[in-house]
Amino acid sequence: MPAPLVRPVIMSIYKRAGKLAPLPERMAHCSPDTQKAMYGIRRALESRGGTFLLSDRFRSYDMQRQAHQDFATGRKTAFSPPPGGSMHEAGRAFDVDLNAMRMPLAEFWTVAAQWHVVPIIGMPDPKQSESWHFECRGSHQLVYDYYAARKGSNFLKPAQAMAASAIVSIGITHDAFPGKGAAAYLQSALIRLGFEIGSMDGDIGPKTRLALQAAGVAAGTPDAQVAALEQLLRQRFPDEYSNG
Repeated sequence: MPAPLVRPVIMSIYKRAGKLAPLPERMAHCSPDTQKAMYGIRRALESRGGTFLLSDRFRSYDMQRQAHQDFATGRKTAFSPPPGGSMHEAGRAFDVDLNAMRMPLAEFWTVAAQWHVVPIIGMPDPKQSESWHFECRGSHQLVYDYYAARKGSNFLKPAQAMAASAIVSIGITHDAFPGKGAAAYLQSALIRLGFEIGSMDGDIGPKTRLALQAAGVAAGTPDAQVAALEQLLRQRFPDEYSNG
């Protein structure tokens, strides 16, 4: 089974009957460790008199495509990559209402860091585009680091490889791996477990096969190998699978 998604109840900027309401169903999903982080951040903000309100979290393929089209046509100014390039598509990104926090953005960065939540801009400037966007990258940060070290070469940017890893890990098809989703999952898992397999490209070559052997995963059907690696991932990264 792929990594799960859960539906935490977090209030949003959207209203129902004139009152603030949780995110709409289509946007409500996230990974278990992202849920834990958001609950922790919410407690911290409330203890300081602030409010944790979201404007966005999960995006389906179609939602991401629309967001990208809106950016490309100028309907929105904030950058949105094509489908397959956003951590929103894996339930590992959220956009927060900066005004409701009632604390300087730099202070919020410190609070978020305690829950392994990171910004995507270099300085805590609330006037900068995407200052509201935060990510709970989990084990997929290791894929980012792997590509940043140029151990893989098929993605232009480490962030693209990280997003692809996070997306395939929840069982969603990625355009970079047509008909090769299970193989891409294997490679993502192996990278996160510390093995070097070259590029995460969905093609099972000698390096991937050697890494599978080193991980103790026997030759067999792709489904059996996925199940075996999933057990290793659960042991190494339990917060990504447990809702407790």
